[in-house]
Amino acid sequence: MTHKPLTMMENQNVPHLVLIPPPFHGHMTPMLQLATILHSKGFSITIAHTHFNSPNPSNYPNFNFLPFFDGLSDTQITSKNFIDIASTLSTNCVTPLKETLIHHMAKLEKLDEKIACIIYDGFFHFIDSLTKELKLPSIVFRTTSATNFLTYHVCAHLQTKGYLPLQDSKSLDLVPELELLRFKDLPIFGLTNPHDFLHSTSKTLSITPLAVIFNTVDGLEDSSLNDLQHLYNVNLFPIGPLHMIANEFDNISILREKDNCISWLNNKPRKSVLYVSLGSIASWEEKELTEMACGLVKSRQNFLWVIRPETVTDVSAWLESLSEDVKLGVVERGCVVKWAPQSEVLAHEAVGGFWSHCGWNSTLESLCEGVPIICQPYFGDQRVNARLLSHVWKVGLEWCNVMERNEIEKVVRRLMVNQEGEVLRKRAIELKHEIRLSLSGSSCDALDGLVKFILSLEGSKL
Repeated sequence: MTHKPLTMMENQNVPHLVLIPPPFHGHMTPMLQLATILHSKGFSITIAHTHFNSPNPSNYPNFNFLPFFDGLSDTQITSKNFIDIASTLSTNCVTPLKETLIHHMAKLEKLDEKIACIIYDGFFHFIDSLTKELKLPSIVFRTTSATNFLTYHVCAHLQTKGYLPLQDSKSLDLVPELELLRFKDLPIFGLTNPHDFLHSTSKTLSITPLAVIFNTVDGLEDSSLNDLQHLYNVNLFPIGPLHMIANEFDNISILREKDNCISWLNNKPRKSVLYVSLGSIASWEEKELTEMACGLVKSRQNFLWVIRPETVTDVSAWLESLSEDVKLGVVERGCVVKWAPQSEVLAHEAVGGFWSHCGWNSTLESLCEGVPIICQPYFGDQRVNARLLSHVWKVGLEWCNVMERNEIEKVVRRLMVNQEGEVLRKRAIELKHEIRLSLSGSSCDALDGLVKFILSLEGSKL
């Protein structure tokens, strides 16, 4: 698919969009990808963002940037407590963002321009009422799967039916309202305080935007998208995978990517390497990492392993603390890095499997390259995505998440060596081709529909 940039008439103002992402990698990256795509269509782009985890403007010379106060303390930031940070942002950002937008609107008015539309991440549910107060059209961008968003409705319904709190004895039962999933796959399952989740969900479900954008593919989630269309009387635009479309124009990442691992991959046989990367939020203890190292070495498979700096203060010292046979195995078969250019890694012919936390961005990147997954979800939408991968799309292995070296050895060999893995790999390649066809089909149509919809709000044409 080729999306050609649409040009403006010389005497015509460029429609101005303001995109507002939360300061988390899994949310920021797809929003910047969406911004890149919309800029290619001729829109002027402004990114309103918090000071915490702010993007580097020099990486996006075609965008304007509006920082606003986030109210986070140094203690909160260093604690990396996602729930605490999210709660603080939702409370403290309302007034600073409002003042920032008012100032920006006044600046545009002097230039005889105006904001055509606000596109904001549904994580910032408070922006719905803010845009209404400022009389600005708004579109919500959902960075999780459509199926995960559907679970919010299901959880609210389960509450009214008295299913909550969810009992462990029902964990393997199918959810009556959404039989793709079991109770244990729902984002609310296992939470110590489900009422906080339901309270947040109720605010999310109260949002009434003009339209909703999903980073997904119609063919992947047609059932969930149809259900959502019946629930909402708004336009749904499944435009994905965004990273595939955006890569035609730019290579986006707010994390510094290393490419030294690519030369290492270049020297490995086809489909012989397991890529191990468990996300940008999940935390690990050194004893768990040690079990992972032992299990990977015992599997006798090549592996590229991303260990983030915040996971272990000194990765070199930790590696040195391993037993001699494990250290030798890591040297012979492994490559340990702080970060990797994930899309490029997954596209590499040497990679035959992915051990993942099943975040939605990682899920899409793996699907697009036909790489099967060992599913190790932890919280939120990850369990939903893992269920889709393993039991709906049948390109992943559901795993019990026991961080013990013998269990790790078994699951790695199941994917990389056994016939079971070959079946998953074949299905992953088939799904890859289906997704790529959508880039010139349903996703292209949805993108064109979004552009026309935004222009209808502003009353101008590109």
